[in-house]
Amino acid sequence: MNYTKGPFTLAEALKALKTNSTLATLNLLSNSIGDNGAQALGEALKTNSTLATLDLTGNSIGDYGAQALGEALKTNSTLATLTLELNSIGENGAQALGEALKTNSTLAYLSLGSNRIGENGAQALGEALKTNSTLATLNLQSNSIRYKGLLAFSEALRTNKTLVTLDLHGNLIQSKVLQVFYEALNRKTPLGILDLTCNMMEKNDAQAMSEALRTNSTLKTLFLAANLMEESGIQALAESLKINSTLTTLDLQNNSSGVCGAQALSGALKMNSFLTVLDLCHNLIGENGAQALAEALKINSTLTTLYLQDNSIGDSGTLALGEALRTNSSLTTLDLWGNSIGDNGAWALGEALTTNITLTTLYLQNNSIGDNGAHALYQGLQINSTLTTLDLWHNLITVKGAMILCNVSLICHSSRG
Repeated sequence: MNYTKGPFTLAEALKALKTNSTLATLNLLSNSIGDNGAQALGEALKTNSTLATLDLTGNSIGDYGAQALGEALKTNSTLATLTLELNSIGENGAQALGEALKTNSTLAYLSLGSNRIGENGAQALGEALKTNSTLATLNLQSNSIRYKGLLAFSEALRTNKTLVTLDLHGNLIQSKVLQVFYEALNRKTPLGILDLTCNMMEKNDAQAMSEALRTNSTLKTLFLAANLMEESGIQALAESLKINSTLTTLDLQNNSSGVCGAQALSGALKMNSFLTVLDLCHNLIGENGAQALAEALKINSTLTTLYLQDNSIGDSGTLALGEALRTNSSLTTLDLWGNSIGDNGAWALGEALTTNITLTTLYLQNNSIGDNGAHALYQGLQINSTLTTLDLWHNLITVKGAMILCNVSLICHSSRG
């Protein structure tokens, strides 16, 4: 039997959703259903009473399709998760969804990444958040949101009681614009996860964020990667960590924190007892920065994950980290990918493994560890009873080193053809 391909055929198929009483999840990612398919889904959702999760990522849906879905959300009482990333709903589509959110009482997750919603779309969503009482997660990655959009969200957070996660990744928001938003964090808000990755945060923004973190009591996860904060900005944030008692995850990768930034964070970690995950990948901290962080690890008892990829810490920095690991009792994951670590650094880590009882994951990819380093790690693994993952991809280990490591069941498992 021959079937005609395209959105109209799909529209016919989706009619079944109007009466279906069992389907709870529908994934239509990358299917090019277009506006016609979205309109058919909208009609079905008006009467469907079981569908809870709908993924329409990458489906060439424009504002008309989004408007149809918005109309459906005004009456639908079961859909909790809606993903519309990588479409073209634009500001009109976002405005339609915003209107729906003012009355909808079930949607908890809405993802609109890469949809060109712009300022007007963001304003509409911000207005909706003033009255909406169910939405917990809003993803607005890469949507060209600027001052007016951020101001709308800042105002919404004055009264909103449910939004926990706000993702503004990749909106290239300028420095002065961001400072308007930080005022919202000084007020009591349910916001627990905030993503400002790939914007244009500078040192002044970091200072404003630092002030907010001194009083904020809800934010637990903060993504600030790939901004322009540099050493002085990181130093300002570090000061707030000495006081803040709620933040558990902080992503600062690719911010040019340098040695001074790492030293400031070291001072904060000696006092902070809440942070569990710290990402400092690609930050030019060097061996001195690593040494400073190592000193903090000797005292800190809460940090469980430390990412230090691509920081040129070398053997000297690794020696300091190895010494810290001998006594540290909290770190479970250490990422040292791409740090020019040679056999001496591997030796220090191997020695640490003989006494460390908490580390479970050690990433050493893309370094310069040879057979002697492999042997040192092997010696540590003979005694260690906690490490479960060791990644040595792209080093200088030959067959000789590999054979040594294969004596440890953790690393090499026999296979039968």
